[in-house]
Amino acid sequence: MLQQVEHEINRIVRVLYKDQSVDGSWKHPFETGIVTDCYMIILLRVLEWQDEPLIQSLAHRIIKKQERNGSWKLFPDESGGNVSATAEAYSALLYSGYRTKNDPDIQAAKRFILSKGGLDKTSTFTKTMFAITGQYPWSELFQLPVEIILLPVSFPVHFFDLAVFTRANLAPVLILSDAQYSVKTNGTPDLSDLHQSRDSGVHFLDSAQRQSITDLIEQGIQTLAGLPEGAHSKALQEAEQYMIQRIEPDGTLESYFSSTLLMIFALMSRGYSKRHPIILKAVQGILSMICRIDGNAHVQYTTATVWNTALISSALQKAGIAHSSPVIRKANHYILSRQHIKYGDWAIRNPVSQPGGWGFSNINTINPDVDDTAYALRAIQFAARENQPFRHAWDRGVKWLISMQNDDGGWPSFERNVDKEFITWLPIEGAEDLLIDPSTPDLTGRTLNFFGSSTVLDKQYPMIRRGIEWLINHQEKNGSWQGRWGICYIYGTWAAVTGLIATGLEPEHPAIRKAVKWLTGIQNSDGGWGESCKSDIEKRYVPLKISTRAQTAWALDALIAASPSITPEMEHGIEFLVNERAQPDGAESYPTGRGMAGAFYMHYHSYTWIWPLIALSHFRTKFAGS
Repeated sequence: MLQQVEHEINRIVRVLYKDQSVDGSWKHPFETGIVTDCYMIILLRVLEWQDEPLIQSLAHRIIKKQERNGSWKLFPDESGGNVSATAEAYSALLYSGYRTKNDPDIQAAKRFILSKGGLDKTSTFTKTMFAITGQYPWSELFQLPVEIILLPVSFPVHFFDLAVFTRANLAPVLILSDAQYSVKTNGTPDLSDLHQSRDSGVHFLDSAQRQSITDLIEQGIQTLAGLPEGAHSKALQEAEQYMIQRIEPDGTLESYFSSTLLMIFALMSRGYSKRHPIILKAVQGILSMICRIDGNAHVQYTTATVWNTALISSALQKAGIAHSSPVIRKANHYILSRQHIKYGDWAIRNPVSQPGGWGFSNINTINPDVDDTAYALRAIQFAARENQPFRHAWDRGVKWLISMQNDDGGWPSFERNVDKEFITWLPIEGAEDLLIDPSTPDLTGRTLNFFGSSTVLDKQYPMIRRGIEWLINHQEKNGSWQGRWGICYIYGTWAAVTGLIATGLEPEHPAIRKAVKWLTGIQNSDGGWGESCKSDIEKRYVPLKISTRAQTAWALDALIAASPSITPEMEHGIEFLVNERAQPDGAESYPTGRGMAGAFYMHYHSYTWIWPLIALSHFRTKFAGS
């Protein structure tokens, strides 16, 4: 078996060597379905941007993704289809001019949309975009008053209580909804025949809870100093400046597609022309995120270059590639060049720390996150022992990571203590994922794993003990943990188990034993593991019925960490990973990353290599003498 493991490790290493870019990074695609492609077509048509080959390529990719029943899906095993994705595709294809309402595939899409209740059953984001393009009434949408941006941080709820990725999208929406802005062109399709019911079909928490937070916001706005009209004007200016001050050097807003798209429309509503330099640069920034998948253009939601590079450099070193080798040196110099030196919004709740984190994207300079920082530090840890610039980067990064621990003991993604649960009472789908940035098992587990495996910090230190306690207290009854940024319970359980063991929790601890029992109990007959994206919607483990390499590697890595010797389940999992012919159809492209339950999923093209390489390397290191 070890010989097969060695062969697969070497095969993956060769692939990764070949894929490295000249600048030392890895630019594997960060694929997020068709939603970005749809809205890119709409944006280009609205702005009258002449790039017909791009629009044609985007339209072709969308068409290829259509299901036989006329729908589009967010993930392959989504039941029936997704009405929001289908409505977005329907509109974008008509905008493109490469489909008409009389085409059979458009007719099929229309039938599906109407069978699900029409546009009124689509998501809030979809309705918002249709309101912007004049195809849905703003009056049917829940709208926060723009004055919320003026509420002081001393108020029980204020703008900065929302997660940073939410604020990036909400600031332009506040401007747009306040103006009831819509823009139509000669090519804007008529979607009036897709309206059916005025009932949104979305049911939220108890209406008393919802009303209590909206009333609280309204009361706060009434207490603002000055005349209401003055406060209103100031709020609009503040929302505009919030966006302008957070534009990245490439022109995007916080490096996200959706926020940049919304910013462009918000600026237009404020009187900016379609050819204003800020808008032109924003479009160029989005265009720079385009990649090619199967011969067609795809607009990435953002790039994953820093994430990919940090993970791959770390994985290659675990596989035995020396930190002094050319491939690692190039990668680590790239990583060093992407460490943040600017203060961002994270400093509002963490004023004692200096910048030192890393972000997800190569274009991200002000919005670092805990996960990227931990993996960037893993990648440069050996270089930091010999090289002063790397040592300086290491010290800054570790201090920043320590400073980001929440008061409850866990770690968030982007900002400390943005975890007021009552904010999720707002009537917005996916509020738990969208509105706050609390401690999560995956972030806490992986951060603990970094400290335990790459520093001297372990359970003897109060900070680590608090993280361990948080994780143990958030274990599910069945022994699993739910992950925030991956699918879903396999992912969270792997992160928690490996983090707990790395920081000194004994493998015989009840929490570890329960987790191992759960993982071995859901192993597939082919030796692998696979979990459906339905898990995060239903908030329970839902098997995928096929095994994926990434999820198999996560489960296997947890078992390796928790087992003193090779087990039959471990052997079976290894056999799946080392046998290329064992991979079922569709497994390699199945999305194993999640952004928002039931709305946004990610397929990392790098994951089929990274996580198996890490798991197999850990197996070889631990059991080479067995």
